[in-house]
Amino acid sequence: MNACQPSKQPNILIILADDQGWGDLSVQGNTNLKTPNIDALEKDGASFDRFFVCPLSAPTRAELLTGRYHLRSNVTGVSTGKERMRLEEKTIADMFRAAGYATGIFGKWHNGSQYPYHPTGRGFQEFFGFTSGHWGNYINPILEDNGKLVKEEGYITDILTNKAINYIEKNKDKPFFCYLAFNTPHSPFQVPDEYWDRFKDDPIALRGRQGDREDLPRTRCVMAMCENIDWNVGRIVERLNELKLDKNTIVIYFSDNGPNGNRWNGDMKGQKGTVDEGGVRVPFFIRWNGTIPAGTKVSQISGAIDILPTLAKLANIKPVGTLPLDGMDVSPLLFGKGKNRPDRTIVSQTDKLLSVRSQQYRYVEEGNQLFDMVADPGQYENIAGNNPEVVKRLVQTLEDWKKSTNFEVEREVPPIPVGYSEFPWTPLPARDATFTGKVNRHAGAPNCSYVTNWTSPKDIISWRIDVHQDGVYTAKIRYTCPADDVGSTIELRCGDAAIQTQITEAFDPPFYDQWDRVPRQDENFVKDFKELTLGKISLKKGIASLDLSAPQIAGKQVAEFWGISLTLCE
Repeated sequence: MNACQPSKQPNILIILADDQGWGDLSVQGNTNLKTPNIDALEKDGASFDRFFVCPLSAPTRAELLTGRYHLRSNVTGVSTGKERMRLEEKTIADMFRAAGYATGIFGKWHNGSQYPYHPTGRGFQEFFGFTSGHWGNYINPILEDNGKLVKEEGYITDILTNKAINYIEKNKDKPFFCYLAFNTPHSPFQVPDEYWDRFKDDPIALRGRQGDREDLPRTRCVMAMCENIDWNVGRIVERLNELKLDKNTIVIYFSDNGPNGNRWNGDMKGQKGTVDEGGVRVPFFIRWNGTIPAGTKVSQISGAIDILPTLAKLANIKPVGTLPLDGMDVSPLLFGKGKNRPDRTIVSQTDKLLSVRSQQYRYVEEGNQLFDMVADPGQYENIAGNNPEVVKRLVQTLEDWKKSTNFEVEREVPPIPVGYSEFPWTPLPARDATFTGKVNRHAGAPNCSYVTNWTSPKDIISWRIDVHQDGVYTAKIRYTCPADDVGSTIELRCGDAAIQTQITEAFDPPFYDQWDRVPRQDENFVKDFKELTLGKISLKKGIASLDLSAPQIAGKQVAEFWGISLTLCE
């Protein structure tokens, strides 16, 4: 059978880990842990030895979804709206949905929380998980189920896998595209006892490149989380086999950036957030039983931008939309062809940091550094001075890339869309708000944060919104408030429209930190928040400021505040 023209459309299962480094698998030689189920994907399918993603999560996910460099889709960060993909982009889910596939995502989205940036506005028919880049509690978490918040029981990675398995079972008789986006081993470092007990006293034989700077308790928890991921990968792959779908399902496994800490990573330089090899090189395995030869090794450089065009070719469908792709179809490499293709380059970027990778070299713009990645894979020797022509060529590649992606252009964060009949509920989390006075976030990172120090009638919490249609909206807030502070009056205003209510019930729950295996550092503690209906407010179509304030404060503070939701009334 010609793999590019299957007799039946293959199902697609993409499994994406979060902050798992290239070295966090036993198949890569890491003896600190055992990951037999993920290792089996490498054995039974193809492995890409030089596969590159972005230094951070949201940009990688945008490149997977679009087949284009993330700056083209206006994804420039991981929070406060910088993670939203511009609406002109067409996604891999749009492509498969147009081809008649059922499309579902389970887990971390991280490319926009409000419809139509929401997954259900980007080609996915079903969504279960969370839309931000960070979730602060992994055991018995509150998650979103197609626009409704639900509290689940269990460990988040197990829960997401259960949902994906149920989805596959429901769609087993038609082609499906299932995207299982884990959020581990990203912090917070929480993992069930069964896994933690294996590692809590482990000496960690293989150590990170920076030696004594390695945080061993953190490494232990990451290893435990990775073994839990492996168990879940085993469960979903086994279910495919039981349903006799394995020969007609393409399974992909990879991670979104380098490791979230200094730990063993094959002696590569860099980690999450850097543009060195260790920050952007990740494992990538693809299995299609009976079609992709088992044990195939691909040494040519490839990346997240290549997934969309490659799957389009393997499934014999066409990309949708008119925007040009940066990625290329690498499917010939799976079948021993295309090995002599012309050399290509892949650019890595975060903030002002840039590097470019060819098959042999990595050029890092900061410090004018050039490394021979064949002779010196650890990037120990800067050879820029001895190779001016190579430097000149790669510098020009970066300059051309900057121009084509408008790298130097200051990008405006788009307003938050509100008021779509097809998805009436709009969350407005505190992480996306701006504040006046002394109001601030509970922690430095906006993701999963909530507001504290709300103490003055002059304090205003604001969101820049874009109301899609005139209408009446039900407004609700989520808050905590100790008994001594109950009684404040809060007001929500948009232009001339305003509503007020009073906080009359105390709600002061504890943090969800009892499962933390490692103390949190500059990271949000999470707790439950009580929902309070403010009332109904009339909003006019157009861009406006939605402002929350407290005209009367009863105690030392108004409340601690998670966010608002607006629901378009019928």
